Amino acid sequence: MRFSRLSIDYAIAFAFLCSMSFLLPRLLPGDPFLAIYGEEASLNITPEIKAEIMRRFALDQPLHKQFFAFILSLLRLDFGWSFYFNAPVMQVIRDFLPWTLLLAGSSLLLANFFGFVLGIESGWRQGKRFDKRLFPFMLLVGGVPDFFIASLLLLAFAVSWPIFPLGGAVTVYSGLNGWRWLADLLHHLVLPLLSLVLVRTTFAYILTRNSSLREQQACYVKTARAKGCSDQAIRYRHVGRSVLLPITTSAGIQLSHLFAGVLMVEIIFGYPGIGVLFQKSLSARDYPLVQAIMLLGTMMVLLTNFFIDIIYPAIDPRVKT
Repeated sequence: MRFSRLSIDYAIAFAFLCSMSFLLPRLLPGDPFLAIYGEEASLNITPEIKAEIMRRFALDQPLHKQFFAFILSLLRLDFGWSFYFNAPVMQVIRDFLPWTLLLAGSSLLLANFFGFVLGIESGWRQGKRFDKRLFPFMLLVGGVPDFFIASLLLLAFAVSWPIFPLGGAVTVYSGLNGWRWLADLLHHLVLPLLSLVLVRTTFAYILTRNSSLREQQACYVKTARAKGCSDQAIRYRHVGRSVLLPITTSAGIQLSHLFAGVLMVEIIFGYPGIGVLFQKSLSARDYPLVQAIMLLGTMMVLLTNFFIDIIYPAIDPRVKT
């Protein structure tokens, strides 16, 4: 019963987001033909060739016919042909997606790890020097946008003090391989990763700290103290295990915020992921590519939330199925 209800809710949400991913790119100002081929090409090209190009990409069809064609293509798992790259959309996305997964996955794991450890320690030391200094600092950093921190880090450590590269994922035409190539990749990854981790650690930190304060008053903690358990064992083996629950179930919320943050950070650092691809597709009014990227992001968030909703009763038996 619960599974059926959740499936219907998420199916409705997915249908709505599919409609938005089709409609929003077409509300952008400008002519896709001019965005792709430029003003000079539009002046020199014959009306017949222009009409043939518009027909090829179905840009001459009414909006409702384009929408039905879009839905039918989705049912066939066909995301269309990119105007800008002149290649299948999924082939283009496959070239950029691994870099985004590396950056987003690493930042999510590191932010949750540091947020969990700092939150546990801060909650355990509530009111002490460690907590009094860390808590306002985390609130301050968490309130700053990703792109602002990314810009500061870029100016500080790539321009003023050129410790790290200005952009990219690896050094082009370097001829590096093996461990040297991996070291070069990590060298390029540091600043984009740090930009995301600094902001996203605050979410896990606040959630862990508040949950830790609440769990410290629980009966099982008092029992563990009475049995002579060490403070470290109580903090991580008992309280920490309970605190992991809200962090796990908040993954869907974190993923939606992370997706937006990654796009901006990739653009600032010129990191060759989905963010740079999204910027290019928007500039070129490449409707199929914009649609596919928006759908990819929404599907990842929806599937993560759906999976969490399904397994939540197994994680927390207090929730009724």
